[in-house]
Amino acid sequence: MAESYEAVLFDFDGVLADSEPVHFACWREVLLPLGISLEWERYHQHYIGISDRKMAEDLVKRANRPVTVEEISARYDAKTELFREEIRRQLPFAPGVVEFVRSLNGYRVGVVSSSRSSEVRPVLEAGGLWESLSVTVFGEDVTRHKPDPEPYRKAAAILGVRRALVVEDSEAGVASGRAAGFDVLRIPDPARTVELVRRRLGMDG
Repeated sequence: MAESYEAVLFDFDGVLADSEPVHFACWREVLLPLGISLEWERYHQHYIGISDRKMAEDLVKRANRPVTVEEISARYDAKTELFREEIRRQLPFAPGVVEFVRSLNGYRVGVVSSSRSSEVRPVLEAGGLWESLSVTVFGEDVTRHKPDPEPYRKAAAILGVRRALVVEDSEAGVASGRAAGFDVLRIPDPARTVELVRRRLGMDG
């Protein structure tokens, strides 16, 4: 039942924001000097929602020349700075998302993302969403990343809730939310986030 949820826990990229294409473009640019040609199809199917470490471990196997996980990880700061520059030009929130999240007064609202706070928090603050959140869990806040249940379990524990709706877009995120014991709503396109969450929460009837 919709009214049984105490909290709504959103993933960020691909749910609240259509920022995955920006992440992809930034990764593609910083990895080219290492002999790694990143393609959108593989990024979209395999790397969204997982930790940067796991992504690096897989990329090592696909590089055109020998490269280490450490070399790939060392490019993270350059990728983060490039990402910040890109999103400053236009905040990537999906249509109506900011106003919708602010309207969820009957629920504790959180963001649970595999990305680091240095990438997500500035966007949330610039969009006016940060103050509406009761909890945030970022990549550096957990030991085990999605698809492990730790991120969503940690968010629920901080809030002190047992019944949460998890809103996700990736396989890893969906698996994480379900393993944590919560209902999961999968978003096929961030443009539909507001519509689908409203429907699940019974706000349209």
